[in-house]
Amino acid sequence: VQQTMDTFAKLTGRQYRLFDYFGAHDAERVIVIMGSGGDTTHEYVEWAMKRGEKVGVLKIRLYRPFDISAFVKALPATVKKLAVLDRTKEPGAIGDPVYLDVLAALQEARAAGESPFKVDPIVVGGRYGLSSKEFTPAMIKAVYDNLAEAKPKNHFTVGIVDDVTHTSLPVDSDFDIEPDDVVRSVFFGLGSDGTVGANKNSIKIISEDAGRHGQGYFVYDSKKAGAVTVSHLRSSPRQIRSAYLIRRANFVACHQYSFVDKYDMLDYAAPGSTFLLNAPYGPDEIWSELPREMQQQILDRQLKLYVIDAYKVAKDTGMGVRINT
Repeated sequence: VQQTMDTFAKLTGRQYRLFDYFGAHDAERVIVIMGSGGDTTHEYVEWAMKRGEKVGVLKIRLYRPFDISAFVKALPATVKKLAVLDRTKEPGAIGDPVYLDVLAALQEARAAGESPFKVDPIVVGGRYGLSSKEFTPAMIKAVYDNLAEAKPKNHFTVGIVDDVTHTSLPVDSDFDIEPDDVVRSVFFGLGSDGTVGANKNSIKIISEDAGRHGQGYFVYDSKKAGAVTVSHLRSSPRQIRSAYLIRRANFVACHQYSFVDKYDMLDYAAPGSTFLLNAPYGPDEIWSELPREMQQQILDRQLKLYVIDAYKVAKDTGMGVRINT
């Protein structure tokens, strides 16, 4: 499998290994993870290393067969504590699958004389992302903070409120590490009004013609037509590793005026950001028509408010009701 990965690297320039490590060469706290959560953890580790933290992430590329020798060789010999994250739940088991594999791998490597550690690291297991829960840098920080404790909590959950067995790690929901040069936009539309299609085209154009990296997440009901759609777009001068929805946007757009009474759209708006509203009112009329709560949010966050009658523009240009085409 590694030979095939090497061949792939020669063809594409993208090198993968059975276990990809990223982080400090003398890391003491390391997260072991696989899947899209690895990129989010990579993003956090990059941020934390700039602040002097000795942390790292080991991304599993090949889970079965599990190569014990490649696993231990990928880890720095300085590691003192490992947090193994599983995106699954196995009720009644001693632990979840990756956690148990890591424990067994460390023991077998020790027995075979292949362990790089003077003392095997402390290993704790955690669970995340069940039921499509988000996995954000704030949650990753909570995992590393747990590892920094003298006795880290084992068999924890993160990003999941466990009000029965109380295994959840505390998470600071306001924690954010996205750089200021990343443009983050959130669009609220109505299914079949063209919002999703237009945003998909926009992010493709930005990525292909503007020399920037682009990402789009689109959230809507299984029956899209007639239901609310929320588009999350990112544009960055570097590779985007943020595998989660936007929480603080530079730009928020509402394509349906009726949404102002139904959804807290400005909860996504970062201080000083821009809010574009499609409304049947002009710039001199719109303020008095907005709900009092929305007016206060605009003032508190010092938002720049723009208004457009997109339906009138679409009608005048012969596009019917396709306001985003």
